[in-house]
Amino acid sequence: MTATDFDAEGEYDDQTFSAVEVFRSDRMKVVCGYFEPGQFIPVHAPSSDVAIHVQSGEGVVRDGEEEHRVGAGDVVVVEADTDRGVKADDDSALEALLVTAPPPTDAEHEPVRTGLKRGEFDPTES
Repeated sequence: MTATDFDAEGEYDDQTFSAVEVFRSDRMKVVCGYFEPGQFIPVHAPSSDVAIHVQSGEGVVRDGEEEHRVGAGDVVVVEADTDRGVKADDDSALEALLVTAPPPTDAEHEPVRTGLKRGEFDPTES
């Protein structure tokens, strides 16, 4: 059994969101995500479903063309092959549990790397 808590894993980075992998198998990946105000996971569309539970803070989750406001206690699910991203509000840190099934491939995360490099939440708009 794998067990942890957000306080124990808490790891923030001034430059970019921090993802602490808690578990990974061929079928699922579980990550604790830590976002300083304004930080984000850029929009991308991997071939995996994702369930996001907001532990604390406020922000938005992109689901296709829509952005949904989220706060502590909210659970959002975005289906595979759908544009998705997570962004903390400019005035709020955000902590979230992200469960993806199956885990995205390295190639599917290229838009994430591109968006972080450019400082763009939605690198698909460029």
